[in-house]
Amino acid sequence: MSNDDNPKGLSLGLTNYGDKDFSLYLRRSFAKSMGYSDEMLDRPIVGIVNTASGYNNCHRGVPELVAAVKRGVLATGGLPIDFPTISLGEVFLNPTSLMFRNLMSMDTEEMIRAQPMDAVVLVGGCDKTVPAQLMGAASADLPTIQLVTGPMMTGRHEGQRLGACTDCRRFWAEFRAGRIDSKEIGKIEGNLATTMGTCAVMGTASTMACIAETLGMTLPGTATIPAVHADRLRAAEATGKQVLETARLGLTPSKLITGYSVENALRVLLALGGSTNGILHLTALAGRLGIKISLKRLNELSDTTPVLINLKPTGVGYMEDFHAAGGMGTLLRELQPLLHLDCQTITGETMRQRLEDSPDYVDRTIIRNLEEPFEAVGGLVALFGNLAPGGAILKRSAADPNLFEHTGRAVVFESLEDLADRIDCDDLDVKADDILILQNAGPKSHAGMPEAGYIPIPKKLAEAGVKDMVRISDCRMSGTAFGTIVLHVTPEAAIGGAIGLVRTGDEISLSISNKSLKLNVSNAVLNQRQKDSLLHQATPDRGYAKLYVDHVTQADLGADFDFLMASPPE
Repeated sequence: MSNDDNPKGLSLGLTNYGDKDFSLYLRRSFAKSMGYSDEMLDRPIVGIVNTASGYNNCHRGVPELVAAVKRGVLATGGLPIDFPTISLGEVFLNPTSLMFRNLMSMDTEEMIRAQPMDAVVLVGGCDKTVPAQLMGAASADLPTIQLVTGPMMTGRHEGQRLGACTDCRRFWAEFRAGRIDSKEIGKIEGNLATTMGTCAVMGTASTMACIAETLGMTLPGTATIPAVHADRLRAAEATGKQVLETARLGLTPSKLITGYSVENALRVLLALGGSTNGILHLTALAGRLGIKISLKRLNELSDTTPVLINLKPTGVGYMEDFHAAGGMGTLLRELQPLLHLDCQTITGETMRQRLEDSPDYVDRTIIRNLEEPFEAVGGLVALFGNLAPGGAILKRSAADPNLFEHTGRAVVFESLEDLADRIDCDDLDVKADDILILQNAGPKSHAGMPEAGYIPIPKKLAEAGVKDMVRISDCRMSGTAFGTIVLHVTPEAAIGGAIGLVRTGDEISLSISNKSLKLNVSNAVLNQRQKDSLLHQATPDRGYAKLYVDHVTQADLGADFDFLMASPPE
């Protein structure tokens, strides 16, 4: 009964009962209990990763997308079978969604490996979901297409457009400063996120959708379609139609995600003014295929890649504007001189072939050209020095240029709890030119590297009109956030990194021009502090939390698990 020479569909990965023919007979019998005909059971199978969840607002439209993918698969002679995996809704997870990204990647990989399917469609959107799915699919290396859920549309408040979550942070800062009252912030709360979909700005979800398209892992032109647009459903159907052709061509993730396509993705990340999380996720994804991303190479690319997209939090527009302006196709055409154009995509076309057609319309208020960029250099920059020997990340496109060369006094918060207890105290010893330091919030800390790097401006300074300060931490911030914020400091405080040795009153120097971050304290003093310091690494005794702390890497390696990387760190 079984065809060992060329297994497909139900014959793939037979359950081991010691008799392959019996395994296939039993599998077909149970499949027939679900009402499938012989004709359907003889077709190649497309697995569809279904991430719908009542805890994930970004994925409210997933059931419709899955149904549309199924239509496309059926139209091309395949059998679509959806299956659930973990779903990561950013704001509903404790302590932080990043902690569960690696778990979701394992769930995705193992279910792809364990169940019979000739190809797979990944359906997801919320910001840790897409990297988790791509990481799992890269490790499984089955022909795969990513389908994103798409960004939400903007809301309105007293004539102003609102988009989660840049505007939520902007108005919350106004509320903290006493410039708007509780009644108004309540009204804003109800208008920030009014449709299904991911954040309406160039946050992490949108950044990763654009990166997925650049890597060739999504259908061209689909990254930016709004979640509520009918084209989103048509894109889902087209994805279902394409996936078996992708399988026929043998285009697995390892064929598409190469050193060259990863460098293209870095160029796009920089040109978008994209999320700082983008470098973390792309590093983890590349690491699954043995591709190392150098932060020093990131700087070389950043200094030669202008920001071309005028979207929040860097600019003024929203994702719906980017889509209407020409979307990823237009951006990639503008970047052509900087890209490796022979990289393949899931359609079988090269990047060069994809970009042969000229766009029908381009809105130059949203998508600039290379000659007239929105900003002359890339959105992200890596910093090095004795405070961050392994590197740190700053989103310069969302920072205050007046703070790019800055020396100030450190004001240290030893933990998130310490930050919450003291940041709004009237007696907090802090001035506008000080540098706020948050310790013990990295990957191996109790906090698990949350999006807490957007340290609030101390209340008494906010009330005095201060809107930005240099802030430094070993954690992350949302891609929707803005400010002069240094993140991902490596090594982290929890494993003895220099950021954990900073004391209030120390002098710190930040230099964007020199790509440096220095703690102006003698080595002798730091060595003594090292001897006296207590580490704050989390010490869970069971379950996934223990697995995470024992095996998560530092930010410069993507905060992936060491045993999931193609080349485990030494």
